[in-house]
Amino acid sequence: MSSAPTLRHEKSFKAGGARYLAGVDEVGRGALAGPVSVGIAVVDLERQKLLKDVRDSKLLKPADRERLAPLVRKWSVASAVGHASAIEIDSVGIIAALRLAGTRAWHQILESGVVPDIVLLDGSHNWLAPAAQASLFDDAMGMTDGLLPCEAPVHTKIKADMQCLSVAAASVIAKVERDATMQDLHTEFPDYGWDVNKGYATSGHRDVLRAAGPSPYHRVSWRLLGEDPMLVAAD
Repeated sequence: MSSAPTLRHEKSFKAGGARYLAGVDEVGRGALAGPVSVGIAVVDLERQKLLKDVRDSKLLKPADRERLAPLVRKWSVASAVGHASAIEIDSVGIIAALRLAGTRAWHQILESGVVPDIVLLDGSHNWLAPAAQASLFDDAMGMTDGLLPCEAPVHTKIKADMQCLSVAAASVIAKVERDATMQDLHTEFPDYGWDVNKGYATSGHRDVLRAAGPSPYHRVSWRLLGEDPMLVAAD
């Protein structure tokens, strides 16, 4: 197993006066069906200790994620998961849907009474904060679903989910919550095997798509039967 993530990078922001840092990660971006989900785990840079066994959710077995999710919730100063549905993804595109899901999670954090000073986002692109010039999506949705967008400074870091404990923690709670959603949807549409594939592009999943077509929870604007590499990789 890879080295355990730490709070070393997070604590580097203390020099700029930050105390509450929100680690952010998404799951479900590359799935064919189901929502895209964004997790947030807020840490106190003055007091937070390490949390044993937490890794990027892709590196953990399902049973370990289930065990760790409530521990992450208890360990975090505040935590939340937001979702954007397949219909919303089809309507506004995946990047805008990521922002919508992230804004929903951000709003939950603010409602808890915690206002993060800074955000650490996995990856190289800041999809969470609105663009300097409002997009058609923002105009149509009214500041992302009527909620105020993230106004804290957002810092991106490639592979933050592997190296930064706050982001790894966010990935765990997002993965557990999204997987539970896909398990519920599986009971409604069992043929697609979402209890196992969680909506990703396995050969079995695509076989059913070819035979039966998409469900109401598929992202029908996507190349569901294509060979786009982004659609094959699971979280």
